[in-house]
Amino acid sequence: MDTEAQHAERDRSSEPSMSTSAGEEDRSRSSLLSGVAAWLPGGRVTLTLLACMAFLLAFSVFVMQPFQIPSSSMESTLRVGDRVLVNKLAYRFGAEPGRGDVVVFDGSGYFGDADYIKRVVGVGGDRVVCCDSKGRIEVNGESVNERSLLHAGDAPSEVPFDIEVPDGTLFLLGDHRSDSRDSRDYLGAPGGGYIPVDRVIGRAQWIAWPAGHWHSLSRADVYARVPTPGGAHG
Repeated sequence: MDTEAQHAERDRSSEPSMSTSAGEEDRSRSSLLSGVAAWLPGGRVTLTLLACMAFLLAFSVFVMQPFQIPSSSMESTLRVGDRVLVNKLAYRFGAEPGRGDVVVFDGSGYFGDADYIKRVVGVGGDRVVCCDSKGRIEVNGESVNERSLLHAGDAPSEVPFDIEVPDGTLFLLGDHRSDSRDSRDYLGAPGGGYIPVDRVIGRAQWIAWPAGHWHSLSRADVYARVPTPGGAHG
């Protein structure tokens, strides 16, 4: 037994150590980076800047993308010139947009050939009606008090409607209802003003600029009492 143990120890000692292999890999990587840096004007400074730019590009493409607000259609929640950060992973792992979310979506073929930002008022299967006896929007029979969201002086809608949102789509409205082209304006057009869920780019998560307007954009809780299309409250 002692002889076998000693023999095994000698065999292991004759093999290249893992630390040696790791050291060689580190030197090879360092040599490669040094070669690339030497080839670039500006050397390692330029290489570092390029690496940072690549990281920011990947972050913007796959995780969080900035958008600038071009119009007043979401005032007073979002003002012209605000920069918002849009979470592109919010609906990528089984979650879907919910009533009250502010989302950015590709409106090509539905609203127009551009990206838009609106609030989700109805999801697939919802019946959305305007308006009840007090001038409020109803979703699945539940009146919604949107006063905290709407631009000062705006009614929930000057245009009456009674619609059922098709499965897999969203009914979206701007918070500045009197100055927003949204799902109401396309009810008679192809697509009916409903935006497919797979056209949603992400959820507006933060107002990043200007600094004085910086805050998070959480889901509006005024829709929390709306029942699901089957009748159970959300």
